[in-house]
Amino acid sequence: MAQRIGIYPGTFDPITLGHADIIRRGARLVDKLIIGVTTNPSKNPMFSAEERIAMTQREVAALGIANVEVVGFNALLVKFAQKEGANVLIRGLRAVADFEYEYQMAGMNQQLDDAIETVFLMADVSLQPIASKLVKEIALFGGDIAPFVSDAVRSDVTTRVEKNGRLGDY
Repeated sequence: MAQRIGIYPGTFDPITLGHADIIRRGARLVDKLIIGVTTNPSKNPMFSAEERIAMTQREVAALGIANVEVVGFNALLVKFAQKEGANVLIRGLRAVADFEYEYQMAGMNQQLDDAIETVFLMADVSLQPIASKLVKEIALFGGDIAPFVSDAVRSDVTTRVEKNGRLGDY
């Protein structure tokens, strides 16, 4: 039987407890799960690609899951999946708005390569509101992000915000 290789792609800027939940659950569905850390041209990342890869590697190592590896990529997702021999794309869903976007992306990916299946995992109810964008906004205004990220990621984000200055300093 062919090995089931999955890819969980994202910018992971920063990686959150929601991402970690999808990684844990996604790793149970495949023989090998590749966390594909990519650059989205429409986003303005807080961390460089290299920093996001290192942060994600550290967080995955802390999860202690043997069949997960982290790989950076800057290409069309389907091309990256083909290069890695993946036959499953894993995507997390938090809300209806996520579904609409992800449904469109799954359809486009299927048009590009119908041998690659997209699997949607619903976010754990307690983690549904977490989004990297909101974590960064909370941090930029001096709020507490501890409920949304690991201690190590909180330290990374706090250090970056302190270096660049908070928006909410009055």
